[in-house]
Amino acid sequence: MGIQLNEFNVSDIKSIGLKIYNAIFNKKKNIIIDEIEYSIQRFSSGIKYVDFSGYRFIQQNHNKKSEWGKKARQGHQIMWILKGSRYLARIMDGDFIDLKKEKE
Repeated sequence: MGIQLNEFNVSDIKSIGLKIYNAIFNKKKNIIIDEIEYSIQRFSSGIKYVDFSGYRFIQQNHNKKSEWGKKARQGHQIMWILKGSRYLARIMDGDFIDLKKEKE
Protein backbone atom coordinates (compact mmCIF):
# COMPACT_ATOMS: atom_id res chain seq x y z
CA MET A 1 0.00 0.00 0.00
CA GLY A 2 1.53 3.32 -1.08
CA ILE A 3 1.95 6.52 0.85
CA GLN A 4 -1.00 8.79 0.19
CA LEU A 5 -0.57 12.55 0.05
CA ASN A 6 -2.76 13.14 3.09
CA GLU A 7 -0.71 10.63 5.10
CA PHE A 8 2.50 12.65 4.80
CA ASN A 9 4.04 13.90 7.99
CA VAL A 10 7.46 15.35 8.72
CA SER A 11 8.92 11.88 9.23
CA ASP A 12 7.66 10.72 5.80
CA ILE A 13 8.96 13.86 4.09
CA LYS A 14 12.33 13.49 5.82
CA SER A 15 12.65 9.82 4.85
CA ILE A 16 11.64 10.36 1.22
CA GLY A 17 13.65 13.59 1.02
CA LEU A 18 16.84 11.94 2.22
CA LYS A 19 16.36 9.10 -0.26
CA ILE A 20 15.93 11.57 -3.15
CA TYR A 21 18.78 13.76 -1.87
CA ASN A 22 21.16 10.78 -1.88
CA ALA A 23 20.08 9.78 -5.39
CA ILE A 24 20.52 13.31 -6.76
CA PHE A 25 23.96 13.86 -5.23
CA ASN A 26 25.16 10.34 -6.06
CA LYS A 27 24.37 10.96 -9.74
CA LYS A 28 21.58 8.38 -10.01
CA LYS A 29 19.19 8.59 -12.97
CA ASN A 30 16.14 7.37 -11.06
CA ILE A 31 14.90 6.42 -7.63
CA ILE A 32 12.45 3.83 -6.34
CA ILE A 33 9.96 5.06 -3.77
CA ASP A 34 7.28 2.74 -2.51
CA GLU A 35 8.06 0.24 -5.32
CA ILE A 36 7.55 2.89 -8.03
CA GLU A 37 10.43 4.20 -10.12
CA TYR A 38 10.75 7.97 -10.53
CA SER A 39 13.15 9.63 -12.96
CA ILE A 40 15.47 12.30 -11.70
CA GLN A 41 14.60 15.16 -14.04
CA ARG A 42 16.74 18.12 -15.11
CA PHE A 43 15.75 21.66 -15.95
CA SER A 44 17.50 23.25 -18.95
CA SER A 45 19.87 24.83 -16.39
CA GLY A 46 20.99 21.32 -15.36
CA ILE A 47 19.39 21.56 -11.92
CA LYS A 48 18.03 18.18 -10.84
CA TYR A 49 14.61 17.57 -9.32
CA VAL A 50 12.03 14.90 -8.59
CA ASP A 51 8.27 15.44 -8.50
CA PHE A 52 6.57 13.07 -6.08
CA SER A 53 2.95 13.09 -4.90
CA GLY A 54 2.47 16.85 -5.20
CA TYR A 55 5.90 17.68 -3.77
CA ARG A 56 8.99 18.87 -5.59
CA PHE A 57 12.46 17.92 -4.37
CA ILE A 58 14.93 20.27 -6.05
CA GLN A 59 18.68 20.73 -6.01
CA GLN A 60 19.96 24.21 -5.14
CA ASN A 61 21.02 26.17 -8.21
CA HIS A 62 24.65 27.12 -7.62
CA ASN A 63 24.34 29.93 -10.18
CA LYS A 64 21.88 31.88 -8.01
CA LYS A 65 23.25 35.01 -6.36
CA SER A 66 21.55 34.10 -3.08
CA GLU A 67 23.19 32.95 0.16
CA TRP A 68 22.17 29.39 -0.78
CA GLY A 69 23.67 29.68 -4.26
CA LYS A 70 26.91 30.81 -2.66
CA LYS A 71 26.85 27.84 -0.26
CA ALA A 72 26.31 25.48 -3.23
CA ARG A 73 29.26 27.06 -5.06
CA GLN A 74 31.36 26.47 -1.92
CA GLY A 75 30.59 22.75 -2.26
CA HIS A 76 27.60 22.31 0.06
CA GLN A 77 25.01 19.84 -1.19
CA ILE A 78 21.61 21.49 -0.81
CA MET A 79 18.15 20.29 -1.77
CA TRP A 80 14.80 21.97 -1.11
CA ILE A 81 11.41 20.32 -0.56
CA LEU A 82 8.45 22.32 -1.85
CA LYS A 83 4.72 21.91 -2.07
CA GLY A 84 3.39 24.37 -4.61
CA SER A 85 5.36 27.54 -3.94
CA ARG A 86 5.88 26.77 -0.22
CA TYR A 87 9.32 25.72 0.97
CA LEU A 88 8.74 22.99 3.57
CA ALA A 89 12.23 21.70 4.26
CA ARG A 90 15.88 21.87 3.31
CA ILE A 91 18.50 19.15 3.32
CA MET A 92 22.04 20.46 3.45
CA ASP A 93 25.03 18.15 3.61
CA GLY A 94 22.72 15.33 4.71
CA ASP A 95 21.00 17.28 7.52
CA PHE A 96 17.21 17.67 7.30
CA ILE A 97 15.77 21.02 8.46
CA ASP A 98 12.01 21.43 8.86
CA LEU A 99 11.49 25.04 7.77
CA LYS A 100 8.14 25.29 9.59
CA LYS A 101 9.87 24.52 12.91
CA GLU A 102 12.74 26.87 12.10
CA LYS A 103 10.27 29.79 11.87
CA GLU A 104 8.57 29.02 15.19
